[in-house]
Amino acid sequence: MSMSVAPLLIHSSIPPLSPRLPWSLWRAHFERNRERPLPASDGPVALSPVQAQALAWSLARFQIGETGEGRIVGAIARSHMAGIDDDYRRALALFIQEEGRHARILAGLVHALGGTLLTTNWTEWMFVRARSLLGVRFKLLAMFAAEVVGIGFYGALAERLPRGRTRLALEQIARDERAHLRFHRRFFDLQAPCGWRRALFLLGWIPLAHAAALVVLWDHRRTLLLLGISRRQLAARLFALVREGAR
Repeated sequence: MSMSVAPLLIHSSIPPLSPRLPWSLWRAHFERNRERPLPASDGPVALSPVQAQALAWSLARFQIGETGEGRIVGAIARSHMAGIDDDYRRALALFIQEEGRHARILAGLVHALGGTLLTTNWTEWMFVRARSLLGVRFKLLAMFAAEVVGIGFYGALAERLPRGRTRLALEQIARDERAHLRFHRRFFDLQAPCGWRRALFLLGWIPLAHAAALVVLWDHRRTLLLLGISRRQLAARLFALVREGAR
């Protein structure tokens, strides 16, 4: 029987997660995660050749999105925004490293499925352009939206795959992305707690996160169809995560 994502994500390496955890605990969380070995990605996958090809196609596109975020670490190091400290700066750097770890995991999965890694694609180009529109806060907001997409998409894939190394690797990434969502929620909870700041946050968050979800639902529609994943149900899951991010 397929394991659902909801109970799966409870078994994270951090204490019962609250968006209000202090930055020192987030730093400790990412430091612990850094010590984990990479999950194996070279096992057999019980998929048809067409399904394996489609899965590799999708994972290759997500693999690009997990790389190339390092410049924001320098921007945050120079920033004096309220609510952040040296623990946050270190936690953010470790978060970026964890995203790079996901990129390495996904690269291994793509190769194991017989796929080819990409250097660019239109969705990544669009995401990079969106991140560069405004300042550091908007870049973090775009990364926040990416966590919504990652939780929903990786979790949906893991549910449909047979037990094995590919599924375990995607489950681990989905757990990490759940923690990332709460990490970014904590930042925006401090940056936009109420009033006009809260309204400005929602004005940026809701359309950006919904747009990211819709792009993924459209761009990966063939993979979802071949793996028997309902786009309607995945959309409902993604939009629920958008609402969770807004709370």
